[in-house]
Amino acid sequence: MNRLLVFAVSASALFAQLPAPNQSGVSMGHVHLLVADPEAQKNVWMEALGAELTHVGSLDLLRLPGVFVVVGKARTAPTQGSEGSTVNHLGFAVRDLAAVKAKLDALRVESTPVNATQILAMFPENVMVELTEDAALPTAVAMHYIQLATPDPEKLQAWYVKIFGARAGTRGRFLAAFIPGGELDADKTSVAQAPTRGRSLDHIGFEVKNLEAFCKQFEAAGGRLESPFQDMPQMGLKWAFVVDPAGTRIELTEGFAGR
Repeated sequence: MNRLLVFAVSASALFAQLPAPNQSGVSMGHVHLLVADPEAQKNVWMEALGAELTHVGSLDLLRLPGVFVVVGKARTAPTQGSEGSTVNHLGFAVRDLAAVKAKLDALRVESTPVNATQILAMFPENVMVELTEDAALPTAVAMHYIQLATPDPEKLQAWYVKIFGARAGTRGRFLAAFIPGGELDADKTSVAQAPTRGRSLDHIGFEVKNLEAFCKQFEAAGGRLESPFQDMPQMGLKWAFVVDPAGTRIELTEGFAGR
C-alpha cells in the first residue's frame, strides 16, 4: 500500500490546523453534512473516530486531522445519502481498524469488510465512509480521500488540476487529483450520478488562500460561481460556492485554517 498521507508537522499540530496550501493556495478544508438528526451524526464521528467538537459562529465543526466535518440541520430531510451521488463516499485512514470497528459496532453502525485492512461503514442517514488501516499514521485517524463518481474520470481529474492546482496521479485503478490534506479519486460509472446538493452529504470544501482574488480569477477564466464571494467578518470566514463538472457542490472558504 502506498503511504496514505505525508505529514510534516507534529501530531498535535495536525489536529489543530489544516494542511499548508499548494501553489494555487488550496488545501482540503471540510465536508458538509446536512442531516435530520445532527446529534446522532456528531456522536458517531466523535465516539468512533475521536473528532473534537468546535464552533465557528453557529456552525458545529467536528475537527479531525487535516479536515473539518461540518454537521448542520437540514431544512428538509435529505431524501438520500451519499451513495448514488457524485460523492459516493469519504475515505479516512485509521491506525487501528479493529478498535474503530469495535466502536462502530457498539454504536450499531453497520460496516462491511472490503479486505483485511478496509471496511465500508454506513454512518447515520446513509453517509458512507471507508476506513483503511495504516499502522504508521502519526495520529489515530486522518483524512485520506473523497471518492467521486462520474462517467468521465479524465475530464473530472483535469478540471481539479486546472482549477485548484491539484496534482494528477492514481490510487489503484482510480484517477486521482491530489490536494494537500487528501485527494479526489474518480470512479468511472456507466451513467451520470445525482448532484450532491440536497443529500445528506451536501458538499465538500476547500480552504483557499486569498479567496476573493481566487474567485475573480476563476470568473475571469470563464468559470461560474454558484454563490458569489461573501465576507462574514463576524465569523472570521469568507466563502463562495462552485460546482464541478459532475455536479459536486464545493464550498470555498478562507478562515478555517488555524482554528
